[in-house]
Amino acid sequence: MKYLLSTAALLVASQLAFAQAPAAASMANDCAARAISKDGKPLAGAAKTAFVKKCAGEAGKPAAAPGGCEAKAVSKDGKPLHGAAKAAFIKKCEKDAK
Repeated sequence: MKYLLSTAALLVASQLAFAQAPAAASMANDCAARAISKDGKPLAGAAKTAFVKKCAGEAGKPAAAPGGCEAKAVSKDGKPLHGAAKAAFIKKCEKDAK
């Protein structure tokens, strides 16, 4: 009986581990796909590694602004906004969210 219970517990634990692995792999693949330089070329080497590490770390955190305004701050061509344009977008987005 003990053998059966320990085998069942091991089976459940292994299934939980495998269920989490694809999510982590998916997040890493998503971050690797987004690793693009300012001029539109794919990053390589240390720059890509640093970007993927930062992206994976931020993926576990909630967005800084309510409703994910920071994540939505992208231009019409899909590039992230910076500076005053980003600040104005986030301010308007937060105001509209209330």
